[in-house]
Amino acid sequence: MEMDLKEKLYSYFTEFTAVDTQSDEKSETCPSTAGQLTLARIAEREMKRIGLDKVEVDENGYVYGELPGSAPVSVPVIGFLAHLDTAPDCSGKDVAAQRHRAYKGGDIVINKEMGITLAGDSEGLKESVGHDIITASGGTLLGADNKAGMAIILAAFEYLKNNPQIPHGTLKVAFTPDEEIGRGANKFNLKRFGARYAYTIDGGVEGELEDETFNADSAHITVTGRSYHPGKAKNLMANAARIAADIVASWPENMLPETTEDREGFIMVTDISGGVEKADVSAIVRDHDLAKLKEKEALLEAIVSQMKLKYPNAQIELKFAESYRNMKSVISGHPEVMDKLFAVFKNEGITPIHNPVRGGTDGARLSFMGMPTPNIFTGGNNFHGMYEWVSLNSMEKAAKVVIGLAQEWAK
Repeated sequence: MEMDLKEKLYSYFTEFTAVDTQSDEKSETCPSTAGQLTLARIAEREMKRIGLDKVEVDENGYVYGELPGSAPVSVPVIGFLAHLDTAPDCSGKDVAAQRHRAYKGGDIVINKEMGITLAGDSEGLKESVGHDIITASGGTLLGADNKAGMAIILAAFEYLKNNPQIPHGTLKVAFTPDEEIGRGANKFNLKRFGARYAYTIDGGVEGELEDETFNADSAHITVTGRSYHPGKAKNLMANAARIAADIVASWPENMLPETTEDREGFIMVTDISGGVEKADVSAIVRDHDLAKLKEKEALLEAIVSQMKLKYPNAQIELKFAESYRNMKSVISGHPEVMDKLFAVFKNEGITPIHNPVRGGTDGARLSFMGMPTPNIFTGGNNFHGMYEWVSLNSMEKAAKVVIGLAQEWAK
């Protein structure tokens, strides 16, 4: 069983990572890139091959499927989700996964010519000695976030399909587009999916499970300046680019992603552009505590108010938009969702790493839509960059967690 499941995971994973599915926040389509639809069709083909029911890729690129229940009694319908896209931060084109068998410890050379070496003290890597480690081959991300999740779900569903003696209720699967740009749940059809509870398979190293996320908003600042000949600009010019830079520089140093950890929130500038007449600043606001999130927004508002006084010849506008909220407030009202997950971890001998995630998942949005959805590990780390890696052995563990949850909910 173990080798078959492991090799099935590897087969799925390498096929999925070969498809470029980087999402694009500037695109107004859904999915935002054509590659995601290509992968959606591949997933659809594999789901039909496995023998799942109600397989569909909808008009927005969301993939749905169902494994009918085998339990003799009625049990809740449970779903599992992963996302199709990879992050825009690093190239996802022509990804060539390479397998480092039976990792012996120490550094892993990803690409000698490019000087890309995965440090042996990377988080989770020392715990993966003896595992098969998968990396890209240089110059690209790997795509374990979240193609490892896709592979884990499909391999687990295929195993259950091939072993009908294992009792489980009706199980749902969905793959969503554009999670990396915050749109994963935007057009998700909750009624079409039909699950009471769900789990995203979108976490990091083995043992991670998450039922608490950041509260998240976006912020956008528009500076409209006033252009004059620089030789005659005194008391007349308002240089929008300089004003925008002044606003960004005024943010406290101790409230940045690079200076915070654990439950400390932050504001991060994600983009700044413009010239003398107009400049734009985009940022994200994050905190596990909603009240503290609002305090950070109030501080940014105060900074902007000061800048309006400092630069009276400019117009400065600040807008916030809600991205997602901490799913802990929803999931805590349904303790059985986590209780069953902890029970499966215990059965599989997995030590839980139960910390608040410094980020978000589709599960945060889905939880507030009415489907409590915590997050489970994939076995990888260093996501969104060239040093990304995933343990194939931990992927196998995650697949067993999916199988175990199917059984646990049928009790």
